[in-house]
Amino acid sequence: MSSWFAAIRAAKRRRAMEAPFPPAWDEILERNLPLVTRLDEDDRATLRKMVQGFLAEKRFEGLGGLELTDEIRVTIAAQACLLLLHRDHACYPKLRSILVYPTTYEAPTQTMSPDGVMTEGRQRRLGEAWTLGSVVLAWDSVRGGAADPKDGQNVVLHEFAHQLDMEDSAADGAPVLERRGMYAAWARVLGAEYEDLQESIRRRQRTVMDRYGATNPAEFFAVATETFFEKPRQLKKKHPELYEQLQAFYRQDPERLATRRR
Repeated sequence: MSSWFAAIRAAKRRRAMEAPFPPAWDEILERNLPLVTRLDEDDRATLRKMVQGFLAEKRFEGLGGLELTDEIRVTIAAQACLLLLHRDHACYPKLRSILVYPTTYEAPTQTMSPDGVMTEGRQRRLGEAWTLGSVVLAWDSVRGGAADPKDGQNVVLHEFAHQLDMEDSAADGAPVLERRGMYAAWARVLGAEYEDLQESIRRRQRTVMDRYGATNPAEFFAVATETFFEKPRQLKKKHPELYEQLQAFYRQDPERLATRRR
């Protein structure tokens, strides 16, 4: 991105963040997002500004006949910004658009057989993150995942964790960390936890994290992120080192918020 275009975007985002937060948007946060309503007032005020900047900067597009509303845009933006709440980084700098279907959609797939034969097909999906600057979401899954903040299933947190992972152009479960010295501990802890999840699934044991996290390291990080925000007590109890790594990365302690009474 040229420095000129970046400056234009930054100015647009800054103007949006300085505007009053619409009361109707606050009602959406209160109605749709229990994770957000747990935040203290300072964090909620910061999140509101981030949501305004996000919506000014990113393009939303309704697909499959979906008519976009403020409820859809604010519900998605608030959860995406929650991941960035205490991080001193740009607002998903490579992300340009959020594409929203009304419900689960089909996407083309390609699979390679062991003998090198490529097979094309279609797969039903709740969401996906593209390295080319787009996130795709199914609105019914967005709404359902946000409504239940304790089930460990949240498609927005999942797909935007992928966006964080891909900021270095590699979907490998290793996002950009604050300091070089943090990578060794990250690789050690998340690598071991990933292998443990795979082993637990092979043994048909119950797990805190969804089994989809055993697919590959990138999916493990995304699923771990969902679990960190939605099942923090269980994650901290069963996987304290993993919780500690995610707490350092996101600079948040959702386990503390889960016990906070409003």
